[in-house]
Amino acid sequence: MFETLGKAPVDGILELSRQYQCDQRNDKIDLGIGVYRDEANQIPIMRSIKAAERQLYQVQKTKTYLSPSGDPVFGEQMIDLVFGADADPDRISACQTPGGTGALRIIGELLAQARPGTSVWLPQPGWGNHEVIFAAAGLELKFYPYFDPRTGGVEVSATLDALSAARSGDTVLIHACCHNPTGADPTKAQWLQLAKFLESRELFPLIDMAYLGFGGGLEQDGFAARLIARTCQESAIAVSCSKSFTLYRDRVGAAILVGKSKSVRDIAFGQIQAVARGMYSMPPDHGAAAVRTLLGDEFLRKQWRDELEAMRTRIVRLRADLASAQRRFTHSYRRSQIERQNGMFSCLNLTPDQVRLLRDRHAIYMLDNGRINISALQSEKVEIFADALASI
Repeated sequence: MFETLGKAPVDGILELSRQYQCDQRNDKIDLGIGVYRDEANQIPIMRSIKAAERQLYQVQKTKTYLSPSGDPVFGEQMIDLVFGADADPDRISACQTPGGTGALRIIGELLAQARPGTSVWLPQPGWGNHEVIFAAAGLELKFYPYFDPRTGGVEVSATLDALSAARSGDTVLIHACCHNPTGADPTKAQWLQLAKFLESRELFPLIDMAYLGFGGGLEQDGFAARLIARTCQESAIAVSCSKSFTLYRDRVGAAILVGKSKSVRDIAFGQIQAVARGMYSMPPDHGAAAVRTLLGDEFLRKQWRDELEAMRTRIVRLRADLASAQRRFTHSYRRSQIERQNGMFSCLNLTPDQVRLLRDRHAIYMLDNGRINISALQSEKVEIFADALASI
């Protein structure tokens, strides 16, 4: 049986991590893997999460099965985080999932069932795993331009021109905030333009929300999802708790569905539960139970918000410091765009050969497309990195 299989394609991020681990140089810098690192170069667990886990350990009486949709209280909390007072209980429901990736996968399966032959439009550049997830769900992949490397901003006119070729009922994937890999987010005016376009062309918005709280803060980062829910009749949001709650390997997420009416929403929610049942039966729960405990405790909720804000503001400071250092080393404002972007990532306008030079000469590791994880650049290494960039 297995002799018929070919080799699986190499995952670029995992291969980069392997190369970094094998590098014996003491001054090496890892800007590849997309996890938050602190000033000690550690991947921390939030204190609020640890406290919630201790509470959970004391009070949890069973580890019996959940339903395919998971814990309804957790689902309500995710809806509240995303929509706040704008949440419409007659239109919105949430299904607990194995991470944001699991949410994307079951939403993809639901869309393939709802409209066979539909296409999903993905931004370019984008997160590479999106292609794998939606191809596995049987959706046709199409692409739209998103990022202008010259300005470091969003190419809204090019985006809308490309999406003019989309058919009614096609899905358009959008990053809610902190776009991966570029860090470039639309302005509020551009979001309004995009939302009106999606509704007028009867396109289905699928919002990937992997970095809630890392852009402009919790309130601002939910703006796009709330706007699109008000503007468009239907939409879906894939929420990840990996970064916002430092729960990477506990696989905590939610698939949120927004229907045009309660009856339509209920049908879609029933179908996505059936998809989940057929794929993994029910989601893992420890991490989600910790989030539920945290959000249900006033003190821990405030502590979590403060910790998340501290992570966000540290990234903002690193962006400003890196932009300043680059200006000093290059005597140019060309890379000041880093300061205007959001979240953990930026996509430097480098060739693969330049990326290899940084790796070979300076022990600096990043993806071949020039994506860097800003949070992995400790303050003491900003000058070193800016100098290395200038040298190539």
